[in-house]
Amino acid sequence: MNLDEIDRRILRELQRDGRMQNNELAKRVGLSPSPCLRRVKLLEDAGIINRYVAVIDQTKVGLKLSMFARVWLTAQDAETIDLFVAAMRGLPEVVECYIMLGESDALLRVVVSDLHDYRRFQSAHLTRKNGIQNVKTDVPSEIIKQTFSLPV
Repeated sequence: MNLDEIDRRILRELQRDGRMQNNELAKRVGLSPSPCLRRVKLLEDAGIINRYVAVIDQTKVGLKLSMFARVWLTAQDAETIDLFVAAMRGLPEVVECYIMLGESDALLRVVVSDLHDYRRFQSAHLTRKNGIQNVKTDVPSEIIKQTFSLPV
């Protein structure tokens, strides 16, 4: 799908407020409601908009720490990687997981309540049974920027 400027305006507005009513969205992007709704539906059908979510303040629900874990796998074969990927997808504490090119094999962002909770998580899940050989954990001291909006 080729995005024009109106599609991009729709995406920018919905990234700011995914609960915005179609009438308000149409007004903000300079369309009447029916064509605006059609464009949003096309963006959804094309998979450009793949879901709507609520962004929750993790600290207000008791999840005070984000930890970054650099992971080295036991091997580079497809079976080991598939085992690791399946395990990480099933862990709610893993909110981001990337297979990396470079020094480590994967990078995780793990959200937990405290250091004790992370240690328990690491001991139970970041182990050889999930294809993991080594883990180095980095602790951020301050969040400077965190966004879910893309520069469209």
